[in-house]
Amino acid sequence: MERVQILLDPEQKQMLNKIAEQKKTNFSELVRSMLDEQIEKYHQAQLATAARALLADYATDQELTAFTAIDGEDFHA
Repeated sequence: MERVQILLDPEQKQMLNKIAEQKKTNFSELVRSMLDEQIEKYHQAQLATAARALLADYATDQELTAFTAIDGEDFHA
């Protein structure tokens, strides 16, 4: 881990301390957990944006959809 320093409004610090106390965790762990949640939301939004950008190609390009007819069939090697 790396040490970082941020400035918080007194209200933010007070609320984070209160949440940490309620969750029975320490301040640092709470902040890391919240950051992880936001990073995951960001990644999900990026994936959704990419999927929307590719949707038109997928819907019209027969090479991309050639195997959808066999979706759900069992594969036997």
